[in-house]
Amino acid sequence: QMCEKFTVCQNSVEMLLHNNLNLPKVTEEDGFYLLKRTVEDKCLRKISSGLYTFQTYLKYIQETFISEHQNVKSLSYNTERLAHIIKQMAINPEEVIIPDAATQESLHTKLKSTKAWTEKITIHLILRDFTSFMEKTVRAVRYLKNTRSFS
Repeated sequence: QMCEKFTVCQNSVEMLLHNNLNLPKVTEEDGFYLLKRTVEDKCLRKISSGLYTFQTYLKYIQETFISEHQNVKSLSYNTERLAHIIKQMAINPEEVIIPDAATQESLHTKLKSTKAWTEKITIHLILRDFTSFMEKTVRAVRYLKNTRSFS
């Protein structure tokens, strides 16, 4: 929808190269496809932390992408629920890193200071990386479910 509404996808490749948002990522190096239980626990904690971190970015989109406010609000709510569920799957859920209020506010202020055109690119980048993060999360959780007795 971003590409259709704001035509930011085809004409803004140079902006995509300047992505300095530091969005959460899921990588193979994080041990998502290893069989050791301790590495699986690290994987679950990283996924949960990433989902909690995305909450600030989704809040920014919710406030900025007004025409999709309700959809983003629902996405944000479900992301928080998923973060909590995955956190509880971890052996040491208390080790999940959840951004504190000051960190969230600082990031939110930084995001709000972007200019109008950059704002659209920022939304596109956040949604693109969130989609990638969720795809890898689904793969990791399916893998864990199929190799262990997760329910």
